[in-house]
Amino acid sequence: MPRVLWRRWASALFVAIAAGTACDEAPSQPAPSPSPGPSGELFTAADGTRVRVQVVATNLEIPWSLAFAPDGRLFVSERPGRVRIIENGNVLPTPALTLGDVNAVGEGGALGLALHPQFAANHFVYLLYTARLPGGGAENRVVRYREVGNTLGEPRVVVDRMRAGDIHNGGRVRFGPDGKLYVSMGDAAVAPIAQDLASLNGKILRLNDAGTLPADNPMASPVYSSGHRNPQGIDWHPVTGDLWETEHGQIGNDELNRIEAGRNYGWPVIEADRTQAGMETPLLFFSPAIAPSGLSFYTGSVIPTFRHNMFFATLRGQHVHRVRLDPSNPRRILADERLFDGRYGRIRDVVTGPEGALYFCTSNGRAGAAADDDRILRIVPAQ
Repeated sequence: MPRVLWRRWASALFVAIAAGTACDEAPSQPAPSPSPGPSGELFTAADGTRVRVQVVATNLEIPWSLAFAPDGRLFVSERPGRVRIIENGNVLPTPALTLGDVNAVGEGGALGLALHPQFAANHFVYLLYTARLPGGGAENRVVRYREVGNTLGEPRVVVDRMRAGDIHNGGRVRFGPDGKLYVSMGDAAVAPIAQDLASLNGKILRLNDAGTLPADNPMASPVYSSGHRNPQGIDWHPVTGDLWETEHGQIGNDELNRIEAGRNYGWPVIEADRTQAGMETPLLFFSPAIAPSGLSFYTGSVIPTFRHNMFFATLRGQHVHRVRLDPSNPRRILADERLFDGRYGRIRDVVTGPEGALYFCTSNGRAGAAADDDRILRIVPAQ
């Protein structure tokens, strides 16, 4: 790397760490403890949509990812190294999985979680976590498990040897509409590797469900897109199939991108509204930082005005962000807004539930002001 660029990057990284900007563990105000009443707290969105937020589960420990099974069970990863299951509204007392080799340091730990599209038949669960290595150090890896009787076993490594850091482990795993497994991997605080196509860090990866390489990938590797800093949210528009992504920026400049195969999204060369030939600029960016995390399109029907809207969780921003796209041109953003601003503290993931509610989880940690943190909550129509 040229000396001038190295100095610029190193200086910016020092400032970002010192300022505690868009990283997961940026300091924030503690979450207030809500008093929702029997049917939940009432909120009104900018377009007049009235919803209630109801508490589903409490006393979880830094939940990171939410995934529903076809039978209605909710699988939840907890960053210290567990997978929990919520069944019939109850958190099962025994974890489905407790990792013995997890490296839950800084932003590492049990992160992204996904269920196989044919889960009802094969019961495969995929977990991205930061693992301690026997000789010292750590790596990020995706491991497939089989669920039997609310317990995960038969571990099989799908992809490993991804660099791990105390920050910027990315960490989302999801299956796309093409049946492929997508993995968002951060730069592990080594910014230049986001531009190194020989590295899996700072990338969005695309794999077959067993970890083999799809024949139609844009390059002869798992790399689907490059130039990412710390991507934590991915999902596909339910009509167009477009892939969208959220990403932590440096000193603000958090991004919302529409991802295309083989494209370069700029980090650390450009970010926010800067441009350079051969690199993509985001559809939205946010300064000061909001630290966007899990992203989902709402595919339910019980809140009709939310249908096919995009929602993503924010950590530093302490809200659920709603993005409304133009129905006649779903690549154009019509409006965006903050929901529940500051009400529940840091929020990590958001997904549509099988009955049409929108679920999200807090990420306040055991030090959160609310006595029952961390929580899973759901958004339902106001009656």
